[in-house]
Amino acid sequence: MTTNIRIRLFIFFAGILYLFIPHNSYSQILISLLLGDKLNSPNLEFGLEGGLNRSFIRNIGETGGFNSLFLGFYFDFKLKKQLFLHTGVRVKANAGASDIAVYSLDNPDLDNIFVGGEVIRKLGYFYVPATLKYRFNNNIFVEAGLQLGLLYNAKDHFQKSIYSSNDLIFINDVLDNYNRLDAGIAVGLGYKIMENSGMSVGAFYYYGLINIKKESNLSAYNSILYFYVDIPIGAGKKNDVAD
Repeated sequence: MTTNIRIRLFIFFAGILYLFIPHNSYSQILISLLLGDKLNSPNLEFGLEGGLNRSFIRNIGETGGFNSLFLGFYFDFKLKKQLFLHTGVRVKANAGASDIAVYSLDNPDLDNIFVGGEVIRKLGYFYVPATLKYRFNNNIFVEAGLQLGLLYNAKDHFQKSIYSSNDLIFINDVLDNYNRLDAGIAVGLGYKIMENSGMSVGAFYYYGLINIKKESNLSAYNSILYFYVDIPIGAGKKNDVAD
């Protein structure tokens, strides 16, 4: 990968991160990008991760999935020739569900307005995966382990179509109804496009095991399917120098 392409990728991802992640985390990600050359080594790969995730909330009745973009960074620590410890932070990683039945807002006017509408629940997490990744000789890899989450934002979006699709929206902050921590098991399957400095593409499934609801008489659990691209930062430059 040429230097000009790396610079363009850096500018592009820096802009995307600024638009989509909480600004108190933006500086941390930007510093990580700038230090990409320093972080990568023969036994450590660092880079950006991004893609699409589809999430569900189990045990809350008949609901639909919620689609969202996610962004973050990752580390692959080489333990043996084909075995790696994979971790990182998915900084912008929403969970949630759609097609949730409308509930009372304790406001008769609002309750009447949203009769026949729907609720989309958006839960904002920082997720940290910790998996063992095994890469086969054909560059296909599998991984399994845990994922931990920290909730920073939770909102119910009440929606109803009046004159056009979902033109009426009310946002209800429900953060106080949820536990801050989430955790569960995770498995993944992917392919590394090039042996050393190339991107990886894959799918990663998370199955939450901790009740995310605070109320003792209620229970709900996250499930998330990620489709991602991992882009090493600085690894290509080191390989070019070595060659």
